Amino acid sequence: MGSDAFVREYLLLGLAFDRLEEGFVDAYTGDASLRRRVENAPKPDPRDLSHTAKRLRADLASAGLSDERTRFLDVHLRAMDCSARKFAGEDIAFVDEVEAYFDVRIAPGDEDDYRDAHRRLDALLPGPGPLAERLQAHRKSEIVPADRLAECVEAFSSALRDKVRAVYPLPETERIEYEVVGDKPWSGFNYYLGDYRSRVAINSDLEQHMSHLPRLIAHEAYPGHHTEHCRKEAGLVAGGQAEQTLFLVNTPQCLMAEGLADLALEAIVGPGWGRWAQEIYADLGLRFDGELAEKLHEASAGLLSVRQDAALLLHDRGRSHDDVAAFLQRWSLSTPERARQSLRFLSSPLWRAYISTYVEGYRLLGGWLAQVPAGAERAERFGRLLDEPLVPSSLR
Repeated sequence: MGSDAFVREYLLLGLAFDRLEEGFVDAYTGDASLRRRVENAPKPDPRDLSHTAKRLRADLASAGLSDERTRFLDVHLRAMDCSARKFAGEDIAFVDEVEAYFDVRIAPGDEDDYRDAHRRLDALLPGPGPLAERLQAHRKSEIVPADRLAECVEAFSSALRDKVRAVYPLPETERIEYEVVGDKPWSGFNYYLGDYRSRVAINSDLEQHMSHLPRLIAHEAYPGHHTEHCRKEAGLVAGGQAEQTLFLVNTPQCLMAEGLADLALEAIVGPGWGRWAQEIYADLGLRFDGELAEKLHEASAGLLSVRQDAALLLHDRGRSHDDVAAFLQRWSLSTPERARQSLRFLSSPLWRAYISTYVEGYRLLGGWLAQVPAGAERAERFGRLLDEPLVPSSLR
C-alpha cells in the first residue's frame, strides 16, 4: 500500500468513530468525500475498527512514510485500537487506557506537594477562616461582570493576536468568532472549522474570573488551539501530511494540544502577564490585582495532579463518588458544586481519561520548554510545538 492510500485508510478509520460517539472527531478539515463515505455506510462494529487499527499498525513500517510521520501514526493507531476495544465493552485497566490514548504512564501525585501549595496560598491570602473560604471569597471578588464578558473577551483576543502575529505569523485570512453559550461541562471550547477559521464558545454558566480569562483566551485562541490548527494547516497539511486534517478525542494529539494551550499565556506574554492583564482591564474600567493573580497561579501549580488523582481514585481504586468529591474539595479547595462538576467530567465514559491531557501535557511540555533559556530559544521551541507533528514520546 502506498503512503497516500495508507493515510486515506487511517482517515476513514478515524472518521468512523464519530458514528459510534458523536463528537469523537473533534475537527476534520480534509477531503469531504471521505466523510460522506463514512456517513453513508452502515454503523461500524467497534471490533472491526480494532482489527483495522491493528492491521494498519502492522503495515505502517512498509507504508513509505518519514520516521516522524510513522511515529505519529503509530501512537495514534494504538490509541484508536484502545478506543475501539472500549466501545466493544472490553475491560481495560484505567492506567493502561490512559497510556494507550495519550502515550504517557500516570502515577498518583504527592500530598506533600499539595500541603506545600496550601501553605503558599495561605500566605498570599491572610485572614481569619479556612483557606478554602478565603480563596473562594477572593475568586468572588474577581468575577467578570456578565454584561462586560464579551467586551473583555474581545480585548484580550485582540491584544494576544497582535503579540502572536509578531512572533508566529498567521495567514491573513485567519479569524475567530466568539459566542457565549450555556449548559456545557467546560469553561471554553474551540471548534476549528478549517480554512484558518475557529468558533470559540465561552460558557456563561460558569462565572468567569478576571485572573482566568486571559489564560482562557490564550488557551483557546492565541497562541493556543486556533493558532496551532492554523499553523499546522498552513504547514503540514499544505505540505501533504493529510493525517493532520483529522483531530480525534483520546489520542496523543490531545495531550500535546492541551499542554501547549495551557502554557500559551506564559509562552507569549511571559512573566509579568498579571501586570499586562491589569492594564487591559484598567482600560475597560475594571480593577484587577495582576501581581497577586500571578503569585496565586504559581502557588496553585503545586495542585496540578489533584484532578488526575481523583480520576485514579474513581477508576483505578474504585472509590465512591462521595469519597472522590471530598478528596477534590480538600485538596483543590473547591466548592462542593465545583467538585461535583469535576466529578461529572471524570465520570463520563468518553471523557474519563481526558483530565490527564491537562496534567501530563502541562508537565511534559512545560519541562521540555524549560530545558532552554527564556527568550528567543524558548519561543523557537514553542514554535516547534505549533508546527511539528510531535507526540509525547518524541519529547521524552
